[in-house]
Amino acid sequence: MSMEIEKKIDQVVEWLQDQVRKSGTKGLMVGISGGIDSAVVANLIKRAFPDNSLGVLLPINSNPKDVEDGIAVCEKAGLKYMQMDLSEEKSDILDLVNKNLKESGLYDEERARNTDANLRARLRMSTLYAVANNLNYLVVGTDNAAEVYTGYYTKYGDGGVDLLPIATLKKYEVFQWAEVMGVPKSVIDRQPTAGLWEGQTDEIEMGTTYAYIDAFLDGKVIPEMDREIIERLHRVSQHKRVMPPYPEV
Repeated sequence: MSMEIEKKIDQVVEWLQDQVRKSGTKGLMVGISGGIDSAVVANLIKRAFPDNSLGVLLPINSNPKDVEDGIAVCEKAGLKYMQMDLSEEKSDILDLVNKNLKESGLYDEERARNTDANLRARLRMSTLYAVANNLNYLVVGTDNAAEVYTGYYTKYGDGGVDLLPIATLKKYEVFQWAEVMGVPKSVIDRQPTAGLWEGQTDEIEMGTTYAYIDAFLDGKVIPEMDREIIERLHRVSQHKRVMPPYPEV
């Protein structure tokens, strides 16, 4: 099994190298969350460009464990990294938006948490591209097959990237690759979370589990309720997987 995985890893590494050559850029970078998906991508870009790859940690009122695990991933992979705390910048923007919405009588308290969460993701994306522009690197995304299918990412946030090297991997395959690549055990064992708010986990937010989504994508039978949730998530997130529509005039 490990030899087969190593072969696939080598194929993705070659694909990443080819994408950089075709784009005329110099290297690759990834936002490091402390989770397993970004850990696998961190190892992939380091293998592809040992001297021209970078991990960027962008905490926003984050759990210190996220940063700790993210640094551990980079150090284990030998990946250069930098850290920029965007908590203050996020608060400044959100406070300004909310102030103006409230003054206009348009503010919706029920949408406040999602607004905050999506702003975090989009602020991180903008920061990653500011770094990438300066270095002439491509920004590499971390979405796996389950997240791509269900649309579990922020449009123009963590979904705003140049390349998606693990988009065909089910979550269980991401774990397999992580084991083979030597990702720290603390990262492999942690519960998947986007770190969007305190206590947030991927599976609670989605309403189903990665195991069921993986099984669904593999064509297996899963509980009806979970199948309906997965199909609904796919349907309502279709707009994230296509270019913005425009009229034919």
